[in-house]
This record gives sequence, structure tokens and C-alpha cells, in this order.
Amino acid sequence: MTADAHKRVAILISGGGSNMVRLVESMKGDHPARPVLVLANSADAGGLDKAHKMGVATAVVDHRPYKGDRPAFEAELMQVIDAAEPDILCLAGFMRILTDGFTNHYAGRMLNIHPSLLPKYRGLHTHARAIEAGETQAGCTVHEVTAELDDGPILGQARVPILAGDTPDSLAARVLKQEHLLYPQALRRFASGDRSRQDLQPDLAT
Repeated sequence: MTADAHKRVAILISGGGSNMVRLVESMKGDHPARPVLVLANSADAGGLDKAHKMGVATAVVDHRPYKGDRPAFEAELMQVIDAAEPDILCLAGFMRILTDGFTNHYAGRMLNIHPSLLPKYRGLHTHARAIEAGETQAGCTVHEVTAELDDGPILGQARVPILAGDTPDSLAARVLKQEHLLYPQALRRFASGDRSRQDLQPDLAT
């Protein structure tokens, strides 16, 4: 595949960017996509330095000066993103709720990973809520982003058991290992034009 044929991927982060790192590491060789931008909403995001060390362009659009004016923040965000001319956007721990204007602008080309088995436990504190509800399994979901929070066509899920004595932190750590496997797989298929759902086999390890 020639460089011009690769899909261009922008990745949005807010923190350490562990999923971003796995995505960037995966986009090599015969992968149909290449990373062109890692963008954070805080200059303190640890993932920015990681992306820089991997040779990926980085940018920051800090949401705080906008004082809750989401459309104004997103207008600046879109300007920076669009300058990189991405074909695909990957939200990887980007902790901002996006407006319809933003999601519609990138409709059909934006992915997100969420730490629950959607449609269960949209939003925050997913692991604590799953434990409190007495669930026997938890996991993560990669989905296309739509205007509804943590909604959109599911591209894949990975499951782990909830063990006796699990805390939200211990469960989160086990789910995160599956996120690092699931998201690169889903991106590769999506960049190839395959939008069908493909789940990872359940991880029954303790």
C-alpha cells in the first residue's frame, strides 16, 4: 500500500493515552491507516509526550478558557483536526462530551472505546456500577460515535469476568488489557472498510 493510500487517523486524548499508544503502535506495515495527529484538551496530558516520542504530530486545544462554551471550544478543535485532514477520528480517553455539531461534522468516521458492555453503563463510573449491580461480566466496547452519548453501531466488544473481591480499580485494570487488544483490531477493520461487528473471545483468566 502506498503512503497516499493509507487512511489518515487523528486520535483525541485527555490523559496518559495508553489506548492511543496501542493504536499508534499498530499502524505499521500492511496496516491500512497511519497516525497523523494526537490532540489533547490539556497540555498536561501525559499522552502528548508519548506521541511525540513515537514521531506523531501533537496539538493542544485547552477547553478551560472556553468556560463551558462547548460550541466555541469545538470550533477551535475542528479547525485543528481538519488541518490534519484525517479520514478517521479515534476518541481514546477524550473526556469531553461532544455536541451534535461536532459528531455530525465527523459522522461515519469517528470511533470511541468505552469501558463497559454497551448498551449497559453509559457514562462514568462504569466498573463501580457493574460491581454494585451484581454483574458477572464486564468489558469494553468500540463503537461508531453518534450524537447520543456512548451510542452508535458497535464494532466489537471484549469481556472479562467480575471476580469475587473485585474493586473498581482491579476490574478497570483487567478491562484495560482488553481495550488495548480490541481497539487496534477494530480500527484496522474499520480503516479497511469493514464495519461489521467482531468481538474478542472472552478472557476467562483471573
